[in-house]
Amino acid sequence: MAVENNKSTRDRILKVAKVLFHKQGFNETGINQIIAEAKVAKASLYYHFPTKDDLGLAYLNERHKEWQEDFDSFLEDKDDKIAASFDALIKDNEENNFRGCSFINMLSQTSPEKTTFLEVLQRHKLALQNFFADELEGDNPDLAYQVYSLFENAIIESQLFKSQEPVKRIQKIVMSLINNSK
Repeated sequence: MAVENNKSTRDRILKVAKVLFHKQGFNETGINQIIAEAKVAKASLYYHFPTKDDLGLAYLNERHKEWQEDFDSFLEDKDDKIAASFDALIKDNEENNFRGCSFINMLSQTSPEKTTFLEVLQRHKLALQNFFADELEGDNPDLAYQVYSLFENAIIESQLFKSQEPVKRIQKIVMSLINNSK
């Protein structure tokens, strides 16, 4: 029973941290707020996550897993997965009130010396780059990188302006680039 209780305590801490880090940001979220909202003792938090960085890394790894599952699920039955990836971004903006990319947000809040964070962030973005390269069947790596870069720009611009318009405009640009490359 203690093992299950430990797992549920860890899960509860991580669940609260995920919500707070995504809504408020990593730097703006204090350990005491996480402890209070997760309804755990300070010792319990530090037992599962010895440092705030450990909790931040667990958050990023869990966020990547959830994001990838949601992204894959959304695209599963779509014929044009590249065009649909922008529709997935629109859906994410609606669900998360234009909060943007958890990974880009974390990048701006962590020191470059935190190489473990950087590795997790890079791994997430490389997976997205690989998605576009695979969809374009590797024939044109420069085009795949352009599409990836424009997708990233759509994330940032939609967050900045709290609007779906940048996503829709960039989606049209990407589709034109792809059609013109054939």
